[in-house]
Amino acid sequence: MKILIVEDKERLIKDITYCLAVRYPDAIIVSAAKGLDGIEMIETEVPDLVIVTSSPPDINDLDLISRIRQFSDVPLLTFVDGKSDIDRAMTLEAGADDYIPVPFSPIELIARVKALLRRTHGLGFRREQALSAGNLTIDFSTREVSLAGKRVKLTPLEYNLLVELARNEGRVLPHRVLLEKVWGSEYIGDYAFIKKYIYRLRCKLEKDCDGPPMFLCERGVGYRFVKPV
Repeated sequence: MKILIVEDKERLIKDITYCLAVRYPDAIIVSAAKGLDGIEMIETEVPDLVIVTSSPPDINDLDLISRIRQFSDVPLLTFVDGKSDIDRAMTLEAGADDYIPVPFSPIELIARVKALLRRTHGLGFRREQALSAGNLTIDFSTREVSLAGKRVKLTPLEYNLLVELARNEGRVLPHRVLLEKVWGSEYIGDYAFIKKYIYRLRCKLEKDCDGPPMFLCERGVGYRFVKPV
């Protein structure tokens, strides 16, 4: 089992590592001091559990959790420090699976980690590795997209928009939802962004397709993805 800790204080990383080693002596512990580095490590290291202890220096903890949930269903445990009920609720709504108050109890930490892993892995949880539809393949672990076996080069924003639509295949995603998840809450009113990037995806993924389009526009509402035949 591999566990990623997002924390910039070495002392806290060592304390958490020591606690986890008692229950999971064979676990591999990796850490990231910055949130964006943690996002990258989730993609490259593919951990079985992520622990976010506080807001990293480069990104708000809620934004970090939301960014992680855009591409990964990895079990995620957060630390909360004297937050109100509303703050804790927002942490869960952002995508965290559970939280633990700080200063933390080693016994409670191990118990919550065990319960979280039991809920996710013990009930048949499997992280989705790839999506294949017609001649389109999206490899979530490597962020590679291929069409008829040939790799298609996408920008990070193009890829994130494609994944958000593909993972909600058949559902209409409103403009507001797409903007918030792909670009961030500050872009919620900029619908032109979506239209521009949908056009880019169509040029790259539909130009050689004889079948119906993958990206359908629901006028005034949003877009939905239809799997190619």
